[in-house]
Amino acid sequence: MSTLFSLQGKTALVTGSARGLGQGIALGLAEAGADIVSASLTDSQETVRQAEAYGVKASGIEVDLGDHSKLQAAFDEALKLTGHIDILVNNAGIIRRSPAKDHSEQDWFDVINLNLNTVFLLSQIAARHMLERGSGKIINICSMLSFQGGINVPGYTASKHGVAGLTKAFANEWAGSGINVNAIAPGYMTTDNTAPIREDAKRTDSITERIPAGRWGTSEDVKGPAVFLASAASDYLNGHILCVDGGWMGR
Repeated sequence: MSTLFSLQGKTALVTGSARGLGQGIALGLAEAGADIVSASLTDSQETVRQAEAYGVKASGIEVDLGDHSKLQAAFDEALKLTGHIDILVNNAGIIRRSPAKDHSEQDWFDVINLNLNTVFLLSQIAARHMLERGSGKIINICSMLSFQGGINVPGYTASKHGVAGLTKAFANEWAGSGINVNAIAPGYMTTDNTAPIREDAKRTDSITERIPAGRWGTSEDVKGPAVFLASAASDYLNGHILCVDGGWMGR
C-alpha cells in the first residue's frame, strides 16, 4: 500500500504554491517523495525550503501565470529543472468580491483569465508532454462554487464552474492515453481568499454551523487528497471532483 501512494521518482509542477493551499499541496506531494517545482507570482523560497526538508529536490519559478505568453517558457523551465513533469496541479487563482450589479468588467476578465483560461492553456501544454510519455496526472482546484452560486463572487463562481467542466472534458479525451485528470473542490478554508469572510463574525459562525465537521479546513486537509490523486492509487479515477469540505456538500 505504501508503494501505491508513493511519488518517488515523480516530479510535480504546482502553481500558486508560495503559500496557502497550494503550498500545502506542494508539501504533501514532497512528503510522498515527489520533486517539486513551485510556479507562483511571488517568491516560493519558503515552499522550496520546506519541501527540501523531505529529502526531495525543489525549485521555484516566479511567473505571472495570467500572462499567457509566459506559460510555455515557464513549463520549459520546469522541464529543464527536472527532466520531466509527471504531475501538474493547477492551483493558482484569484477572487474579486462585489455584488453582481457592481462587478466590474476588469474584475470579471481578471478572474476568468487566471482561474479558467490559464488552467486550460497550461493543461494543454502539460498534456502534450504527458501524451508523449504515455502517462501523467493533472489535478485542478475547483471549489464549492463549482456547484453553488455563492454571494458577491460572480466571476469566481463562473470560473470554478468552468474548471469543473474542463476537468471532465480533459478526462474524456486523455484518460485512454494514460493521463488522469481530476479535481479537488476545497470547502471553506482558512486562506487569504476567505479572510474578508472571516472578518465578519456573524457570517463566519453561520458557515461553521453548516459544516458537519464543525470547523473550517486548513492546508493540511488537502495534502492527503492531493497525494491520492497524484499517485497510482487513483489510476482508474478520471474526471472526478473530490470535495474536501468537512461534509458541506452532503448537508
